[in-house]
Amino acid sequence: MKWEGRRQSDNIEDRREDVASNGGSGNDPFGRSGFRVPVGRGRGGGLGIGGIVVILIISWLLGINPLTLLSGNMGFDSDSSSYEQSGSGSSGQASAPANDKMTQFVRTVLAETEDTWNGIFKAAGEQYKDPTLVLFSGATRSACGSASSATGPFYCPGDQKVYLDTDFFTELDRRFGASGDFAQAYVVAHEVGHHVQNLTGILPQFNRARQSMSEVDANRMSVRVELQADCFAGIWGKFTDQKGLLESGDIEEALNAAKQIGDDTLQKKTQGYAVPDSFNHGSSAQRMRWFKRGFETGKVSACNTFDGPYEQL
Repeated sequence: MKWEGRRQSDNIEDRREDVASNGGSGNDPFGRSGFRVPVGRGRGGGLGIGGIVVILIISWLLGINPLTLLSGNMGFDSDSSSYEQSGSGSSGQASAPANDKMTQFVRTVLAETEDTWNGIFKAAGEQYKDPTLVLFSGATRSACGSASSATGPFYCPGDQKVYLDTDFFTELDRRFGASGDFAQAYVVAHEVGHHVQNLTGILPQFNRARQSMSEVDANRMSVRVELQADCFAGIWGKFTDQKGLLESGDIEEALNAAKQIGDDTLQKKTQGYAVPDSFNHGSSAQRMRWFKRGFETGKVSACNTFDGPYEQL
């Protein structure tokens, strides 16, 4: 990926110098024991008219009945006292990002996602709100709870921040065989895809609905959410390619990363067999397919993972 010399985002919160104890456990960065889209818990509140307009637009683009998204409380649960948590790295004060090459790369990729989604939202008559990307080392705190290198990158809807321990990129290469800068860029773009889902009301609705679902149904809905984020990452890839920034082999790097972090591939590596009912991110084939769909079409309307039978995803 031709990223050097491009605009770099200022929406970076660098906590890598913070002293934080690692509260994580386990050896799997993807947390097959329960890694999922973090459930943000806010102080409640309804949905403003701007949010309703965005949901109506996204519903039209995705072909989803807007009543499905508008029903119920679209804010986060108001009965939780754990929305704001104290601890290392939780002050909310953004320290100046370091200027090492990895930081420059992440800032550039984040800037490219900002350009992509600002353009898409503007075309729909809406304003995109840039997320903040938190760089940390070892462990930190988020509005969704503790974050550690063991949980892998994630998006927290409670504070609208993406959390990333950049050592994960080394793990992605050495342990999972997903090398290349575009594989790393895909990871960032996927998490930003969750931010898009949060802004459009998809994540809040899912997080509320899952509370009344069986474990199997909640896992299946989680797969739909994750595959849409993969598709959104593909859309970003399409816009990046149109700028002439992709190099030979970049798409293959992203597809290989999607393959290596598929639920079935990871389960077979860790336990020797796959349990489809426990999937919460999607199989390797599904993740590759939906990234390709986003990349090939460049259209949000092509990313409707909520339509049709689950078996046909």
